[in-house]
Amino acid sequence: MGYGVVARIFHWGTVLMIVVMIPVGLIMTQEIPRSIQDPLFILHKGLGVVVLVVVVLRIAWRLANPPPPLPASIPALQRRVARATHLGLYALLLAMPVSGYVRVIAGGFPIELLNALGVPPLLGKNEPLAAAASTFHFGGALALMALILLHVAGASYHGLVRRDGVASRMWPPFST
Repeated sequence: MGYGVVARIFHWGTVLMIVVMIPVGLIMTQEIPRSIQDPLFILHKGLGVVVLVVVVLRIAWRLANPPPPLPASIPALQRRVARATHLGLYALLLAMPVSGYVRVIAGGFPIELLNALGVPPLLGKNEPLAAAASTFHFGGALALMALILLHVAGASYHGLVRRDGVASRMWPPFST
């Protein structure tokens, strides 16, 4: 039994956004021309807002629509690792946009998408807070990339080695 279409759209939409966010975040912090850097910062900040909204909606959907059970053949340790990985992914997918928001707003910079929507800043300028949020955001990015690799490795293992139906619960994206 697989995930429903809405859960799959949330999953693959999140994947698409994160696949954009990570390289943009890495590139925008390099010594590159401002004509390239500025649009990348705007994209990263704006997409971060969208990620936060989508992940909150995704969690609400998941709470209202629990995932299908894993096959009985999955060992207990793999079940625990899968659960911990998913919880970690959700936690970081929430923490990253929040820490990014804090870093930007406390640093005295705008989030253009929120400004366009008329959303006022929730914080004032606070350089020590911005620095702490920046440090957390960097470490969180590394942790998120590690968990994504673990998640992809697990899905690949189940899809290519075990062929036990676990990977096909979420693939293809628009199947029911």
